[in-house]
Amino acid sequence: MAVADEELRQLLDEQIAYYRARGPEYLNEVLDVLPSEIKSAVDEFAPGGDVLELACGPGTWTPQLLRNAATVTAVDASPEMLAIARRRVGGDDRVRFVLADLFTWQPDRQYDVVFFGFWLSHVPLERFDEFWTLVDDCLVPGGRVLFVDDAYRAPEELVEGAASSTIRRRLSDGSAHRAVKVPHAPSTLKRRLEELGWDIEVSSAQRHFFWGDGGRA
Repeated sequence: MAVADEELRQLLDEQIAYYRARGPEYLNEVLDVLPSEIKSAVDEFAPGGDVLELACGPGTWTPQLLRNAATVTAVDASPEMLAIARRRVGGDDRVRFVLADLFTWQPDRQYDVVFFGFWLSHVPLERFDEFWTLVDDCLVPGGRVLFVDDAYRAPEELVEGAASSTIRRRLSDGSAHRAVKVPHAPSTLKRRLEELGWDIEVSSAQRHFFWGDGGRA
């Protein structure tokens, strides 16, 4: 493995460790700051059929997906997050939880919809094309994609400067962890997806939030 690849893998492992430790406080933060436009966008998209939720985290979105979905397969690299997500959906047997690192995971089937909330910004640009190949592999022909995210990075997080997508965040216990946070601009993101053969409309909302919906061009 090249040095750059090894360093990136170390960063991604540290990101996983951060979210394993962050679970409960992350759930509260997201719900507190989420603009109404984002919730409405998910409802209007109405992700029906068999839905794949990538990086489901603590199940912030899973109950909302279940309003329209026949089934939800929720994948995350953190067992702590998955435990919280299971509690949020109770005993709903339409949900299957999968513990896996999305940078190495491969699907065992295809889905009508692929959804990911607050995940795309944590995909390094070096893995951007590879990630969208995975999304394509997960979709049935004519399948749809929906994602929501934000581009906010606090000044104190930019330990390597604003040009770097590597940030450092602290938990409430004071521990520091590196993570990836790519501040996607909606117009630039839309063009990048078009270059990969996707027809996805990317819309912005208040306070650095955005969402995208569409499918293969």
